[in-house]
Amino acid sequence: MSLHIGVVGCSAEGAALCYRTLCVEGAAHMGAPHAHPEVSMHTHSLATYVELLDRGDMQGVAQLMLSSAGKLAAAGADFLVCPDNTIHQAMHLVRPHSPLPWLHIAEVVAAEAAARGFSRVGVLGTHWLVGSEVYPQALAAAGLAAVKPEAPERAELGRIIMDELVRGVFRAASTAVLQQMIEGLKARGCDAVVLGCTELPLVLDDGNSALPTLDSTRLLARAALRRATAPGLS
Repeated sequence: MSLHIGVVGCSAEGAALCYRTLCVEGAAHMGAPHAHPEVSMHTHSLATYVELLDRGDMQGVAQLMLSSAGKLAAAGADFLVCPDNTIHQAMHLVRPHSPLPWLHIAEVVAAEAAARGFSRVGVLGTHWLVGSEVYPQALAAAGLAAVKPEAPERAELGRIIMDELVRGVFRAASTAVLQQMIEGLKARGCDAVVLGCTELPLVLDDGNSALPTLDSTRLLARAALRRATAPGLS
């Protein structure tokens, strides 16, 4: 018996990677080929989220997330995950009113960073995320320091994510720009980097990064699998 995972989606590529990870890696947790926990997903239009983020309307973002939460609760989900780092800015407004408990992506990543012995972690993500306290707070709670890209890099980072990666466009030149940003974080003393946009793991990994990567998408999915298949849960 396993728990039913509810996925609150935002951008398609990140949500798809999370879903694939849940399904493909579920077999190892459940001990049978092709097995995985029950999974349901709901997504509002990304355009609506972007409009609210541009206005800085976190209450509006929270209401969208709670709308998805209610639909997933009605579908029978036992707990929720959101494979989108940026909208976790509204999580403090979501959790008190949610019909179901959530795993927090930044808390999952911070726990992994601490377990692996990192101490100074670079954070890549949208301009909304990098300008927020989502990762600084989560990493600080785990005793770790967060380092953000330099200001001139943030606009280009955000452009690559929103104009290319979320649309499924993967350009070698853009990946090279991201790699240079990681080189810069390494030069500033970072010992790991959070891929804090759920699309970044589609173009970056330990094989092409100057720093060890913390893949927020897959780490969240794996945490959900552990919770869904933990002994004694039903």
